[in-house]
Amino acid sequence: MRVAVIGGGAAGFFSALSVKQHHPEVDVVMFERSQKLLSKVKVSGGGRCNVTHDELNIKKLSTHYPRGEKFLRKAFSQFAVADTIQWFNDRGVVLKTEADHRMFPESNVSQTIIDTFLTEVSRNNIEIVKGATVTNIQDMENEICLEFSNREKTVFDAVIVAVGGQKGYKFLDVFQNLGHPIEDPVPSLFTFNIAHSDIMELMGLVADPVQVKIQGSKLSNVGPLLVTHWGMSGPAILKLSALGARELALKNYEFKIQVNWLGGEKEDDVRAILNNYIAQNGKKKVNKSPFEFPNRLWIYFLNTLKINSDTTWNSLDKKSKNKIVNKITNDVYEIYKKTTFKEEFVTCGGISLSGVNPQTMQSRYVKGLYFAGEFLDIDGVTGGFNFQAAWTTGFIAGKLNS
Repeated sequence: MRVAVIGGGAAGFFSALSVKQHHPEVDVVMFERSQKLLSKVKVSGGGRCNVTHDELNIKKLSTHYPRGEKFLRKAFSQFAVADTIQWFNDRGVVLKTEADHRMFPESNVSQTIIDTFLTEVSRNNIEIVKGATVTNIQDMENEICLEFSNREKTVFDAVIVAVGGQKGYKFLDVFQNLGHPIEDPVPSLFTFNIAHSDIMELMGLVADPVQVKIQGSKLSNVGPLLVTHWGMSGPAILKLSALGARELALKNYEFKIQVNWLGGEKEDDVRAILNNYIAQNGKKKVNKSPFEFPNRLWIYFLNTLKINSDTTWNSLDKKSKNKIVNKITNDVYEIYKKTTFKEEFVTCGGISLSGVNPQTMQSRYVKGLYFAGEFLDIDGVTGGFNFQAAWTTGFIAGKLNS
């Protein structure tokens, strides 16, 4: 029996290794269109590889996926976070948990994960063919034929599709021709570019917690926010971009956000905090923030509101106090486009989950055709969730169950 795996990324490697785990006698060939393997694994988590997220409760784990929650809840019953931890541990890779529950290899370098996969592939005699571009898939009832742009067509008993990234989605029409419903792909997990604002002078500043809302929608999220030289990033923004991937695409990535720099504190509560601070520090200058966020941000507020930092609190008029409260709780920025990062690009859309069996990852339209990873209409928020979906779907697909 011969099995092809299309895609040399996280899901592709995990699928291929799962095939050999469950069917040692099967010949497995992995096809990668580029000359690079595991490129997302290499850059994930700032080069440390955010392998998974420390959430052992399957129901809670599945809520971190804007697309695929119900589908994954069924899949996680076969392979979830505890299984991922054990899988790597069995191969000598111990994972550590950080304060935000993200999990990384103890070595703190992604090469540890890459080397583990390459070692396992070699040990299991899995063939890897780079520079192999699949152009078409033909259903031959009991076999599947792969057509290539630069190789002879080849017939396999089963095929696991684990492509991803921007280039991979150009492949979708092949599956549409096989009868598969498709969800149009749009970017997920991206940062917001600000049209015009002096706040970008604070690049590198992190405030936490911050509440960010999309004006004219119900989209809202709370978390750390990072100011960059092009706009805003950090978990607060990235998760919001995932939650609103389709809605923001329809807006052509042009919209306004409302920022509450205290994580959603009400105006009246902020005003009370401010008045209480003034009552105790009335003779002091206003150049020190009375709130728990970076003082650089506070000085930016004063400059924006044209309040002299040498002013004392007692001399501050009611109008200025109201401006401060409004700035902190309802700071508005105009977003103009987005920024995505090549190798870390995450997509909402792909193969519709309605056409895939969550218990097997097999196509409901073509026998012997399986899917794994982000080519499915599954995407998680930042924090190791997308890799966990890759491990889970790849492991299940590799069982080759009908």
